[in-house]
Amino acid sequence: MLNKISFYVFFCFCILFLSKAKAQSLVTISIENRGNTSRTDEVVAIPWSSLTAIKSFIDTANFSVVNAATNEKIPFQFEHKGENKIHHLLIQVSIPKQSSIDLDIRKEKAPVQNTKTYGRFVPERKEDFAWENDKIAFRMYGKELENTPKEMAYGMDVWVKSTSRMVINERYKRGRYHENLGDGMDYYHVGLTLGAGNIAPYLNDSIYYSRNYVRWKILDNGPLRTSFQLEYDDWDVAGKKVKAIKTISLDAGSQLNKIEASYYYADSAALPLVVGIIKRKDAGTLLFEEKEGIMGYWEPEMGDYGITGIGCVFVSNPMQMKLTNQQLLTISPSVKNKPFIYYTGAAWNKAGVYTSADQWFSYLSQFKHKLKNPLQILLK
Repeated sequence: MLNKISFYVFFCFCILFLSKAKAQSLVTISIENRGNTSRTDEVVAIPWSSLTAIKSFIDTANFSVVNAATNEKIPFQFEHKGENKIHHLLIQVSIPKQSSIDLDIRKEKAPVQNTKTYGRFVPERKEDFAWENDKIAFRMYGKELENTPKEMAYGMDVWVKSTSRMVINERYKRGRYHENLGDGMDYYHVGLTLGAGNIAPYLNDSIYYSRNYVRWKILDNGPLRTSFQLEYDDWDVAGKKVKAIKTISLDAGSQLNKIEASYYYADSAALPLVVGIIKRKDAGTLLFEEKEGIMGYWEPEMGDYGITGIGCVFVSNPMQMKLTNQQLLTISPSVKNKPFIYYTGAAWNKAGVYTSADQWFSYLSQFKHKLKNPLQILLK
């Protein structure tokens, strides 16, 4: 008799526990991968307004995202885009091909989120702006660098990594980032080129480089997405005064940055733009896929430093891709008052993930495929 009573109490406890867990689910997010390739560690943005349309008040101080099947806590971030309000809920998921997962938003404390992206203004190093994720790191050059003409550079720089840790602060502090001390280094040369996928106006077969950025603003800073703006003073473009703002964002798990380049000028004429990758003296492997909008470069090996792969993926079809003595170039039209959007980034063979041109170019192709075939999201 006692055993029957104990079993009954235990059964009631389980029902109560399951009912409570179900009540904690404020919104369920179903994410479906309809494609034939797996999506690994992908950051998905869900409009916050869509969530609050289902649940009018969500306590962000008591908030967690949980895999409904496994009870695993899912990494997330509230994206503010430089404002006080929340624009998106960012979550990082892995979904096999032809599969789906259900995630519950629950009213409970979340564990401490691991920092997977980070960026900052670096006044102690001639006004660099440096940023990174768990795969790779980059920097853009500030106004102060123009005071040292021998070091002057226009383009985007790459800092290769062989660790998922955030390392840029350590590298600046020790001041030896041109040496590989076990986590990667800076051996990428930019010079007076577009470097690793920077952008500039292009008229009459000439690149009109701006000077370096003069103002910066961080919009979001991890743990899953770091985004910021760089503003450029006006400069002369074939007799036209042009100003620019570049919004750059980097997601955890991605080799590529999203670039939104906005150009401002007086007249209504179209302003062609060019995205470039510096070419090395020795032979490397080139990829020009005009129809798909993919430009890639697997550099020649730089001795003990290794090999860097650079790639650019375009949202809209470019006008032309071509090779010059100095750079790989993709020329595209722009629309006034609308940002030109593309993706650019890099990989290092010594990180052990992409160790050949074929692997790197395959990553770029898969990246474009994912852009054209986003994950499907249903809220309930």
